[in-house]
Amino acid sequence: MAAVRVLRTWSWGAGRLVCVRYFHACSHIRVLKPSYMCFFGYPSFKYSHPCHFLKTTAALRGQIVQFKLSDIGEGIREVTVKEWFVKEGDTVSQFDSICEVQSDKASVTITSRYDGVIKKLYYNLDDVAYVGKPLVDIETEALKDSEEDVVEAPAVSHEEHTHQEIKGQKTLATPAVRRLAMENNIKLSEVVGSGKDGRILKEDILNYLEKQTGAILPPSPKAEIMPSPPKPKDMPIPILVTKPPVFTGRDKTEPIKGFQKAMVKTMSAALKIPHFGYCDEVDLTELVKLREELKHVAFARGIKLSFMPFFLKAASLGLLQFPVLNASVDENCQSITYKASHNIGIAMDTEQGLIVPNVKNVQICSVFEIAAELNRLQQLGSAGQLSTTDLTGGTFTLSNIGSIGGTYAKPVILPPEVAIGALGSIKALPRFNQKGEVYKAQIMNVSWSADHRVIDGATMSRFSNLWKSYLENPASMLLDLK
Repeated sequence: MAAVRVLRTWSWGAGRLVCVRYFHACSHIRVLKPSYMCFFGYPSFKYSHPCHFLKTTAALRGQIVQFKLSDIGEGIREVTVKEWFVKEGDTVSQFDSICEVQSDKASVTITSRYDGVIKKLYYNLDDVAYVGKPLVDIETEALKDSEEDVVEAPAVSHEEHTHQEIKGQKTLATPAVRRLAMENNIKLSEVVGSGKDGRILKEDILNYLEKQTGAILPPSPKAEIMPSPPKPKDMPIPILVTKPPVFTGRDKTEPIKGFQKAMVKTMSAALKIPHFGYCDEVDLTELVKLREELKHVAFARGIKLSFMPFFLKAASLGLLQFPVLNASVDENCQSITYKASHNIGIAMDTEQGLIVPNVKNVQICSVFEIAAELNRLQQLGSAGQLSTTDLTGGTFTLSNIGSIGGTYAKPVILPPEVAIGALGSIKALPRFNQKGEVYKAQIMNVSWSADHRVIDGATMSRFSNLWKSYLENPASMLLDLK
């Protein structure tokens, strides 16, 4: 094994910064292309004594760095600045929060990559910032310590040194991953990256640490779910208090942005879809009893159990029998893709507007796991902190419009999905049992919309009947649960 060591030396000569970048392989030095060619009378650098000291320092001398808005993904090219966490003159460190921006899909917190002082903010609140353009100017600290990784490489011939050295020089990892490795004394060169182009991910560091020491690091902290205390039965129902409207007598024009802008784009595309509507009513009497028995168990685990986890699980079981409803079509409807994962979206009403996060892989989740994920999404949605991952990748959607009010609806399909359901409110209504006796039933109406180009009425009706049977006889779901 030959050790390839990357080392930078910095010095000041003739009033200018001199940087020589060289590589130590085996017991000799080969000079590659220096990062800065600022030689003033310096001879060619040759050295044959082994060197083991890798800690170097980079003199930055108060350099002003333009911190640019990086690519957020999902084709997002512009965002709106919603909140600044710093102001000009503030001192920041790596990973400190700088601002919160909102795209048409999610809110994202931008963190600093440098240690230094904020010298300039390029945007005001509610300004539109563009990917690749400067966000802030940061005056970096005068002296910054850095350590280079030691790359253990197999012994290679003299002709192969250059390729191996250049390869060892490029360790792809985010600053957060590098910090995690540093805190646990892990050399990135010893970790095999599972990301694109060999990029080292957080999971790679955790797996490496587990194999080496048997220790398992705790996962990234998630928003703690605080269940609301149970309400006494004799507690009066609170009266909704609304602020009185203020009449200004003037028209107001404002730009459409954020989630509302995304709705404009999505609904405009949805108008091109020929919708087929289908409605039915579901008797949830047995499900209401079951939930009443289980909600105390879920509450003891810190989870609020609503009806939605049962609705999602029943829909997933139905999609296994009718996969065409869990599909997507291309823009011209020339091909259809049947999705393996059941990522069921939940239409959610928030202060920022209508958003549709989705529960991933419902087909392999238990009812309790679905409830826990719904609790997380609802909490983050209320705080406007849903990630892009939470809001993308949906394959089927349910809208719980009944939580606000209403009996029937006409839901609009979210392309490229092909089906959506709207759930009405649950009401106690008289119904007849099999003996012709009147009993108090818990009735909910459901309204389905399907893309009539790929889904016919019979298919939608059969799916609805199956979904309805699971909810009216919840014990029957046990036969098909996996």
